[in-house]
Amino acid sequence: MNTSVKTDDVIFNFFKQICDEKDDQKCIELGKEWIKAMETNLSSMEANLNGADYLKHKDDIKSNRDHLNSLKDKNSSEWREYATQCMIEIMNHKGQQ
Repeated sequence: MNTSVKTDDVIFNFFKQICDEKDDQKCIELGKEWIKAMETNLSSMEANLNGADYLKHKDDIKSNRDHLNSLKDKNSSEWREYATQCMIEIMNHKGQQ
């Protein structure tokens, strides 16, 4: 029996938490936690890249940072909508595997 936790499942569950949160301020705080975690991941990836690999991925990293910055001022209903769209994308991706 495979008991490993898949990254998509963790992300899906986090977005589900955002959607299910009834308190608007807590919903926004969850969204901000998501941004912080993703910024940390990007910084780690960037730190591990060097030379040609950095040049190859720098536009993607910048694009991801820009995307995260665009999320920073979302209200609770916008976060719920965003989280719902992300969950749909995860489910669509799973269906293609």
